[in-house]
Amino acid sequence: MNRRRSRRISHSQRRGAPSEGQWRQRDKEQWQGERKAQVRQVDEEEQKPRQHEEDTVPKGTCQTMCPAQELRDREAQNRLHHFEMLPGTEKDRRPKGDPSRAVKEYSRPAAGKDSTKPSDLRPPPVLLKTVNYLINDIAAAPSLYPWTEVYTFVFDRLRAVKQDMIIQRMSGLDCVVILERTVRFLIYASYRLCGEPLRLYDPRINDTHLQEYLSWLLDCYMTKTGPHPNQEEFQSLSLLYNLGSARAMQHTMQLPLRLRSTPNIKLALSINQAFLERNPVRLLRLAQKLNFLQTCALHRHLLTCRQDLLLIYSHGYSSRNCRFPLDRLAKLLFLDASLTAQLCRSYGVEVNKDNQIVFSKAAFTEPGQGTLHCKLYHSIASEKQRDLTVKSIVQSCVETNKK
Repeated sequence: MNRRRSRRISHSQRRGAPSEGQWRQRDKEQWQGERKAQVRQVDEEEQKPRQHEEDTVPKGTCQTMCPAQELRDREAQNRLHHFEMLPGTEKDRRPKGDPSRAVKEYSRPAAGKDSTKPSDLRPPPVLLKTVNYLINDIAAAPSLYPWTEVYTFVFDRLRAVKQDMIIQRMSGLDCVVILERTVRFLIYASYRLCGEPLRLYDPRINDTHLQEYLSWLLDCYMTKTGPHPNQEEFQSLSLLYNLGSARAMQHTMQLPLRLRSTPNIKLALSINQAFLERNPVRLLRLAQKLNFLQTCALHRHLLTCRQDLLLIYSHGYSSRNCRFPLDRLAKLLFLDASLTAQLCRSYGVEVNKDNQIVFSKAAFTEPGQGTLHCKLYHSIASEKQRDLTVKSIVQSCVETNKK
């Protein structure tokens, strides 16, 4: 007996039922609709905290370089700097502060202390005015006080400016201008105060803050809120200051080709390549093409570069019968003959009575720490400074030396 097999009827075979392709299309449309709704909901949820966050960022209302309450407190506590005192009251028991000269000092964040009060924060235009005052009227002005004291005052007040910028999450062109002038000042200070006692100037602290300002400035350039006419200058300064750094080199190579092909950055890349190849002769020759501020950024590497040159020549010309002219070595090192002879003796390289160098790889020794004073070998930079003032250096050092 033949049994009749039951026949299953699919949805697509029913009368009026949608086909398989139509079912897929419906599922796809439903999934896309749900996905869009989810994305819209996530965007709305993310936008609310951002808007709330922007509303809660404090905005400064202080229109003077120093908040009135801080000025009164420091007057009462006798903590005014002599750059801030009212003329004629300096010798009083409690000198008075000059509101037009007093500048907010840096104070560390402390528990229970509200550092976000709008009345204690200076808005961007006032911060820019403060930086210009510190550079033009303090750092660049002739003073009866040593420049180490000038630097200490300006450095502390610039830290307070940075603190106000961070609290207000400052960005934009005003932020870039402040950072550029601060970086120029710190680079110049690293050159001018090189070799000073640690109690007066600490190069490590200066370097730490300079690196932070540089990093912040380069990040501002990446946001494309420009135009930034000085970007070429500061990209090259960053590479020259951090010569041999893989991170600085990688950052420079990731710049757009248009920017990477500019003269200053191409020159900085060439100097960095010579440094990595341990080619001190080429590096010192290329350094002659730098302007003054670029040479200030490079100067901390020059002593190491000259040491490499003496080490290489001590191996290459190591022979009892070989004599190397002192004046020729001085030209390679870009030093005068007396400083060249002094540098050679510091590394154990013999200079005979006929002003000839006797290289020997066995005699070459590195001097002890603190025996070499970098400031003695600043001739490359000092020759470029000429009539440049601190104001012209910090405000815009755009002049480049001719080849």
